[in-house]
Amino acid sequence: MLFLNEFLVLGVILGFTAGISPGPLMAMTISETLQHGSRAGVKVAISPLITDILIVSCILFFLLRIESHDLIIALICLSGAFYLMYLGVSSFNTSTIDIDIRKERENSFKKGILVNFLSPHPYLFWITIGGPILFQALDVGIWGTVLFVAGFYSLLVGSKIMIAMVVGKSRSFLKSKYYLYMIRALGFVYFIFALFFIEQGLELLSL
Repeated sequence: MLFLNEFLVLGVILGFTAGISPGPLMAMTISETLQHGSRAGVKVAISPLITDILIVSCILFFLLRIESHDLIIALICLSGAFYLMYLGVSSFNTSTIDIDIRKERENSFKKGILVNFLSPHPYLFWITIGGPILFQALDVGIWGTVLFVAGFYSLLVGSKIMIAMVVGKSRSFLKSKYYLYMIRALGFVYFIFALFFIEQGLELLSL
């Protein structure tokens, strides 16, 4: 059983790893920053605060319907482990950050919302990773849920805002070895969390 502060730590770590990892929303954040400045990148970065309300609500409604089915929840946990391992391998294999820059009219916030709705990442995360953690948090108390969600979105959004600000001042940051080392180091974090989800899945299967 996890304690309240551990849910906050889980949220912070997962939010940070998701926030700085390459993906559609990260690409859009950087692209808008390079075209229109840091302010436009920040608008994209905060878009999950809008889109994920609907995404998370729908997914939690689905998971609540199957919460009592340990086999299904176990399979979801194991699927989350494989998804985390996939993200870990992707982090290890990252060599360059390529962003397609096409000069377009600024409409950054709407673009960010659209990209996040169409990206598979938030759906996969909340079905296989975030959802099971929220159910564990609810077993501890409502504050476990609040701390996990607050920690996750503070770092998810905050890290993207940080990158938008840094890229706005120094475009060479994306090509620096430090950023690539940071991305690859996240691979180890993903694998650690994958082991946690494998343990949870096997426990539900009573293996």
